[in-house]
Amino acid sequence: MPSSTAMPTPSSPHVSAQEDSSSEGISVLIPGRDERDNLPKLIAEVHAALAGRRYEIIVVDDGSSDDSWRWLTQAALEDSRLRPYHHDTSFGQSTSLWQAARLARGEWLATLDGDGQNDPADLPDMLSLASLEGLDMVAGHRTERRDDAVKRVSSRLANAIRQALLHDDTPDTGCGIKVTRRDIFLRLPYFDHMHRFLPALVRAQGGKVQSLPVRHRERVAGVSKYGFFDRLWVGISDIIGVMWLVRRSRLPSPLQNLSGNAVSETLSPLEVALHPACRSRDVPEVGEHAARDMPGIDTGRATGAVDLSGIATPHAGVARGAH
Repeated sequence: MPSSTAMPTPSSPHVSAQEDSSSEGISVLIPGRDERDNLPKLIAEVHAALAGRRYEIIVVDDGSSDDSWRWLTQAALEDSRLRPYHHDTSFGQSTSLWQAARLARGEWLATLDGDGQNDPADLPDMLSLASLEGLDMVAGHRTERRDDAVKRVSSRLANAIRQALLHDDTPDTGCGIKVTRRDIFLRLPYFDHMHRFLPALVRAQGGKVQSLPVRHRERVAGVSKYGFFDRLWVGISDIIGVMWLVRRSRLPSPLQNLSGNAVSETLSPLEVALHPACRSRDVPEVGEHAARDMPGIDTGRATGAVDLSGIATPHAGVARGAH
């Protein structure tokens, strides 16, 4: 388990000054593109849902053409729990989640779609279930979808095909709200569209996964970034690669040294299944300074709003701090 790093102390009026210092930290990861009108309400709902807990909110603006990035940088000045990051061009949901997970400090990763259709109020129940059952992931299951007919049909077809081939025992792997232990998430291989198959990948690591019914809401602003072919055909093509990974995954026995003692540092089978050169697209690496991002943001320190190309992005009225 990764070492725990202190979460930002609350300074926003949205969060309580009293928090459970004994609880494990939670990093809420929100990828989004052109979701300016959905983000303020969604972030406020996260604060309300996790009041009294140790948490942070990492939002990755994935090359938005609206003013999402400007709003995020301004909001972060008044909200010490909010850590925004930015891609100049869109790299997709999987890349955004993968990078956010690398920057996260919590023991648990809670993922939400940036469109506001997931309800953060479901997170406490998901976290409680994970703790009580000793789970590595709790995946949301949208039992009452609030999407149009095209989305529902394409998702059902893709889910049926995926379950028949992967046997991942997850009825709604496309649901954006999930809770996952950070240590196991970081052992997963990166590839484009990996976010569609997280339960299967976690199970291949030997992780325990369980689904939980969650609320689903209508999109009130913006437009979906996925169409019929994105949800169905792209997902089906990726299943072939995931089948290859899962079928070749073998959980290794711990190595032993000459004294017969177990060596804890062993490679995960999925960590070596894909060489970095086999990635399906180039991924911008997170700069060293980004990994040392300040826990809070104020006008006298380095802004937590960091471009994921590895270059800190100063903004008007925000002083650049020394790294």
